[in-house]
Amino acid sequence: MRIDELNAHERRLWDAFPQGRPVDVSTDPAPPDSPPPPPPVIRSDAVAALLLGAAHAEPTPGDRPALRLTGAHITGRLDLGFTDVAAPILLTGCRFDEAPLLQGARTRQLVMTDCALPGLVADTAQIDGRLVVSRCRLTGPLVLNRTQINGDLDLRDTAVGFPEGEAISAVHAHVAGDALCTNLAVEGTFRLSGASIDGEFDLEGAALRAPGRHALDAYHVRVAEDFTCHPGFSAEGRIILSGATVAAGIGFCGARLSNPGDVALEAVDVTVDRNFDLGLGLTVDGAVKLDGTRVGTELSFRDAELTHQDGTALSLRATQARETDLRTRRPIDGVVDARNARLGTLYDAQDTWPTDLRLADATYETLAYPLPAAERVRWIRRTTVDYLPQPYEQLAATYRRLGHEDEARTVLLAKQRHRRATLPPHIRLWGHAQDLSVGYGYRPLRAGLWLLALLACGALYFAFHTPAPLDPGKAPPFNAVFYTLDLLVPIITFGQESAFAPRDTGQWLSYALIASGWILATTVTAGISRAVTRQ
Repeated sequence: MRIDELNAHERRLWDAFPQGRPVDVSTDPAPPDSPPPPPPVIRSDAVAALLLGAAHAEPTPGDRPALRLTGAHITGRLDLGFTDVAAPILLTGCRFDEAPLLQGARTRQLVMTDCALPGLVADTAQIDGRLVVSRCRLTGPLVLNRTQINGDLDLRDTAVGFPEGEAISAVHAHVAGDALCTNLAVEGTFRLSGASIDGEFDLEGAALRAPGRHALDAYHVRVAEDFTCHPGFSAEGRIILSGATVAAGIGFCGARLSNPGDVALEAVDVTVDRNFDLGLGLTVDGAVKLDGTRVGTELSFRDAELTHQDGTALSLRATQARETDLRTRRPIDGVVDARNARLGTLYDAQDTWPTDLRLADATYETLAYPLPAAERVRWIRRTTVDYLPQPYEQLAATYRRLGHEDEARTVLLAKQRHRRATLPPHIRLWGHAQDLSVGYGYRPLRAGLWLLALLACGALYFAFHTPAPLDPGKAPPFNAVFYTLDLLVPIITFGQESAFAPRDTGQWLSYALIASGWILATTVTAGISRAVTRQ
């Protein structure tokens, strides 16, 4: 393009470029009650020719070329694909007819503020400084796949609309600074799977809408600082963080996530070096799935609301955390599945226990609020699955570490009673006998009380109904107490039982005492064995 082909506004831009002076071609305000005049036109070919060095004299000392343009209507496609643009580009309040093309380009800096674009294509581009698309309105996709940005990526207060596909695509992009997306509004999928961000990823106040699809796809993203989605963040559709690595913390405090009937937050196998905060006002309509996630310090759902009726509202399978806070604002509406989780110090509140809680093979170092054992037994029984021994053993071990041996025995007794309900009727009958007599060995005092009661009954009866001696000449003097002990205790003898023979009612009573003695002996032996092995 020759200089004599430029219009007046293009000529102003041409003259200001070598020194990087700003050019504002916006018109004066229109008179009252008159429509505003159209913005001045600058052709994209003129801008491209200027940036690529057409018809310029040798630079003079002190020149710092830059394109600084405000208020222009840029017609045609600005095509800088696979070029090397030596000057920074700063556009304010400009309107584009077609999406600028910077695919494979290298530029020093690209700053677009308050602009209107039908999209921006900059995949595989390399930007030595910042990429700013702030307070802009895009009616087409922003494409940044495999783009290398050596400064910040700034998308603050921008709206991107492409509901039928990927509104923002930054697959395997690398940002050497921060990704600033405060108040970003996206209609369509925001996809940055495999991306790498050397600073923080800030989505505070952002609104992502892709109902029934992926609102945010950050699969295997790497963030060197915080991943922040609070406060004011909202998303319609699924958020995917699976495989992500975050060197600081992840925060969704005060956020609103909605994907009814499906997974709202999928964060499987995520590694977080500090906190994973899903509390303080978080509202989720849909499932939260954190299977296999590793949290360096605290995983918190404090004051959150989770709803996923007729399904798993919260999945913590094989999740690991130093501390876990499950004190939600109200009981989670749906199943909480913490199987095989390692929860560290567990915080919870009795009034917000979920209806269906699955703790098979879950472990925790301690309970911040142990509560009486009977209450905690009701906690681990809040499940629809069949009997499993491990949750009882884990709870009992926790009470022992706290020095509450009596509470541990209460838990283990509850475990045996739960197990008994799963056994055949004839075995359940023997279980009831063990429970009634010695509490499966966890209530050993009962055996002594039963022995004393039976001894008293037998001694009183035989004191008034002395059995006849078998051999009157050799029989020792009758003693009702020791005769009853001979019947009750099968492993010792005082010589009374073999010397006297009761009849009628006394005979049946002696049979009952002998049977009771054997039952007590058997159950006490089983209880001692169980207590020694701590089961």
